[in-house]
Amino acid sequence: MSTLTEAAPGYRARRTLPLRVELVRQLTRRRTLVMAGILAALPFVLLTAFAIGGEPGGRNSALTLMDTATASGANFAAVNLFVSAGFLLVIPVALFCGDTVASEASWSSLRYLLAAPVPRARLLASKLAVGLGLSLAAMVLLPLVALAVGTAAYGWGPLELPTGGALDAGTAAQRLVVVVAYLFVSQLVTAGLAFWLSTRTDAPLGAVGGAVGLTIVGNVLDAVTALGHWRDFLPAHWQFAWADVVQPHPEWSGVIQGAALSVTYALVLFALAFRGFAHKDVVS
Repeated sequence: MSTLTEAAPGYRARRTLPLRVELVRQLTRRRTLVMAGILAALPFVLLTAFAIGGEPGGRNSALTLMDTATASGANFAAVNLFVSAGFLLVIPVALFCGDTVASEASWSSLRYLLAAPVPRARLLASKLAVGLGLSLAAMVLLPLVALAVGTAAYGWGPLELPTGGALDAGTAAQRLVVVVAYLFVSQLVTAGLAFWLSTRTDAPLGAVGGAVGLTIVGNVLDAVTALGHWRDFLPAHWQFAWADVVQPHPEWSGVIQGAALSVTYALVLFALAFRGFAHKDVVS
């Protein structure tokens, strides 16, 4: 069947399921619009909270990043990333990468895509590329909106550091770009889990929920100090390593270790997804 298909006049495997078609399909889905709305609303929620509760202040003269939230737009953007990195940003990654294949199976349209015929590897590659692209867009959307909202409310100025000192606005913007890039790389493990589960189940909620659940388990295990150095092998252990970059003299060792660990786990999970789906009996 494969030989006959490949020999058909005009058939080119690389032209099946173009990225732009998959991207448009995913962008117009309701869950994409809802997720974008939630992320864009978070800065306004925090702004309202500060307006009602007053400016944050440190306890016992000990300042934290949260205590500097109203110092400038850059500080407000950094705080938004801080409060969302541990959980909120996990959800769009799990959603966009975990729902993509499983949803097609739940709609009974997956077999028709393969019968189009779209090669299985190309189908997964297109869906993974769009899923990762939307995940990155979600992580860029939040700090952009936060920076705009924070600048309008608190002004454009340097990024004040809880440890003392400040980064000028230009340097702060560059460091925030690095932070967003690292957050995206650190979430590749969640993306890999979600995508692998998406190829193993016909239930989108199972794939998304499974990835979020396993990510939470990783966070819980990282809190168990009795594990000692074993925690260094948990991606969650390095999720806030980006804080070392937002310093007058940035420290890169934690970021490098965290990125290397996340990429390694993600590549293994992506490989498992492609290998398992290549031999899967698709009936839905």
